[in-house]
Amino acid sequence: MRNYISAIIFLAILVCLLSAISLAEEHVASPGSYRTLLKQLAPGDVLRLKPGMYQRGLPVRNLNGLPGKPIVITANNELVPPVFLGQRRHNTVSIVNSSYIKIRNLVLDGIGMPVDGVKAEGHADWAHHITLENLLIRNHGNNQQTVGISTKCPTWNWEVRGNVIIGAGTGMYFGNSDGSDAFVSGLIERNLVADTIGYNLQIKHQKMREDVPGMPQDSRKTVIRHNVFSKAHGGSDEPMARPNVLVGHWPLRGPGRDDEYLIYGNFFYQNHNEALFQGEGNLALYNNLLINDFADAVHIQPHNDIPRKISIFFNTVITPQAGIVIRQRRQNPLPAEVDYPQRVVANAVFASRPIEARNTEGNVIGSVADAMEYLRKPNSPLDSMDYRPAAKIKAEFDPVPLQDFLDWNLDFDGIVRQASEVGAYSAEQADSYWIPQIGLKSQR
Repeated sequence: MRNYISAIIFLAILVCLLSAISLAEEHVASPGSYRTLLKQLAPGDVLRLKPGMYQRGLPVRNLNGLPGKPIVITANNELVPPVFLGQRRHNTVSIVNSSYIKIRNLVLDGIGMPVDGVKAEGHADWAHHITLENLLIRNHGNNQQTVGISTKCPTWNWEVRGNVIIGAGTGMYFGNSDGSDAFVSGLIERNLVADTIGYNLQIKHQKMREDVPGMPQDSRKTVIRHNVFSKAHGGSDEPMARPNVLVGHWPLRGPGRDDEYLIYGNFFYQNHNEALFQGEGNLALYNNLLINDFADAVHIQPHNDIPRKISIFFNTVITPQAGIVIRQRRQNPLPAEVDYPQRVVANAVFASRPIEARNTEGNVIGSVADAMEYLRKPNSPLDSMDYRPAAKIKAEFDPVPLQDFLDWNLDFDGIVRQASEVGAYSAEQADSYWIPQIGLKSQR
């Protein structure tokens, strides 16, 4: 009898699953029909947009897919993507109270309007499990506060992948300026963000983790990997100059206080007036290539709080200014400030002031001129530069504390590094490698 009942329950569940699958639909829409179809989308549905100019935005409001059954909005023909034009007083892709949404293969052209390309709106309660993939975001540079991708409500489990953002005021801005509306458990990978006025990417500090149903309350990691962040052109002068990337601290108490940033495999290139990277809180910065002909490379320093758990390892840094700087204290430290574990290990840094930090081990340092001795073609023009080692760059250091970090033993190109190797690249040469350039970083 028990087996019979179990079989009946199994069949009922199977029927429900098959029914749900059969309900998923594909729709093909044009500029004249897409707004009507957009409102009708259900979990598992796909909305394919024909080529054309879309002038009424993409309002993603109260659309909710399910785990394994996202709602997908994409080009009908990836070779001829639809173009969404900016419209005054309306962000081009406007997300409100939506989840399990994938938006792919679109062009967002701001045409100089003071509106954002993609925005999780400030009046929304939340937006979670959002994937933004293969978007071209252009002409969103009306001013420094015009953003390519922005979140202003509690957000979690976003994946931002393979997008190109050119000439925006700010490339990506996650979280609110006052530390509210936390951005949690994000994955930002293989994007190109170039020639922004302000930040290529900023993730704001977090005062506290909002108590929103479904928002993670356990410890999470936000991963920033294999992106290209360039400010070779178009950045603000002082006092509005900004780093390429800035990440703020996590909540100082309560849920989220042990969260971490894992920042690896990225190409940071040029900033005329500021550092390439700035961070505080808990973070690991590793296997990155940081090249700046004008200003500093890495600033770990107090911003809205202080640096806490910091690990910086296996990076290659070239700059005529400061390479890696950790400023632990405010000018007037608070009584509650304590010492946190901070390590600068196995980096190859060629700078006038290579490393300024307390705990260093196994780094290879020298002047910019010394890079010629260690690296293949560090002074060649962009697109033909080669920062791989001319010979093995090795040093003695303890790798055990580094092994907790995701992909820690893969170099800038994803090659397994050998013991005691220093810098972003392994000396093991691949048949092909990604030549550093202002373009999407390809996968091996």
